Amino acid sequence: MRTSEIAAFGQRVIDNVDQVIVGKRHVTELVLVALLCDGHVLLEDVPGVGKTTLARCIARSISGEFKRIQFTPDLLPSDITGISFFNQKLGEFEFRPGPVFANILLADEINRATPRTQSALLEAMEERTVSIEGDPTALPRPFLVLATENPIELEGTFPLPEAQLDRFMLRLAIGYPSEDEEDEMLQRLQHRHPIETLEAVTTTDELIAAGAAVREVHVEDELRRYIATLSRATREHDAVELGVSPRGTLALFRASQAVAALRGREYVEPDDVKSVAAAVLTHRILISPDARLRGRNVAHIISELLSTTSVPVEALA
Repeated sequence: MRTSEIAAFGQRVIDNVDQVIVGKRHVTELVLVALLCDGHVLLEDVPGVGKTTLARCIARSISGEFKRIQFTPDLLPSDITGISFFNQKLGEFEFRPGPVFANILLADEINRATPRTQSALLEAMEERTVSIEGDPTALPRPFLVLATENPIELEGTFPLPEAQLDRFMLRLAIGYPSEDEEDEMLQRLQHRHPIETLEAVTTTDELIAAGAAVREVHVEDELRRYIATLSRATREHDAVELGVSPRGTLALFRASQAVAALRGREYVEPDDVKSVAAAVLTHRILISPDARLRGRNVAHIISELLSTTSVPVEALA
């Protein structure tokens, strides 16, 4: 698949989702980036901004199967992965798949479940398999976990450990709509929800083919070094206690390729890297307590590193 075809594919999906989600094309593009790169997305935002609707729209647009898990403190790992039970009619054990067997899995309020239950997703997210009594079972392709968190209500929650946060390729926030966007939303929803008539514009097979083609997008040697330098700079920054992992470096590399392809180019530019840096790196950086007391935050540090790390413009030219 050529990059022009990937760009056209991406535009169809984004335009389709835009019929329901008003004014959030950039967020849809980034979720599509994660899909193309076999990544996962953590949506951290207040209730009611359209996180669940976004996941449903993307699943419908790609003809994928959508399933939702409401995470609660009493949720068990088997409620996610599925169970083996004895079928008395057949006289043998039978596996009943859990909701993790889907193309788009919405893990709603993931931080409300216990760490033991949260960890049930780790193998699925990383290996794309679920082990039932020692036997690995492959998950459908594509497979995207879109997890949500409410940053306001922290009572009764279990913060995600760094190891699990690192398995999310992107961390995004949808944000409130503007006044005009909210007015348009009210017009669209006056009679019925537009998602009821939303139709597929592509297939999961086309998405998988596009994802394979993304890996062929060219990255200059100097630009590849620039990506590695950015990650290394987070580890050496005086305000950072824990910097970006090698997994994060690879995520930034892959995401930059996907952005370039969605923009119809066969090569990555520095602006592609910068456009996804915050979404890829923010949740992988832990700033020191002293830096927090001085009012510094991760967003400021990433912005500082992007402005001070030299971009290999001459080499690319």
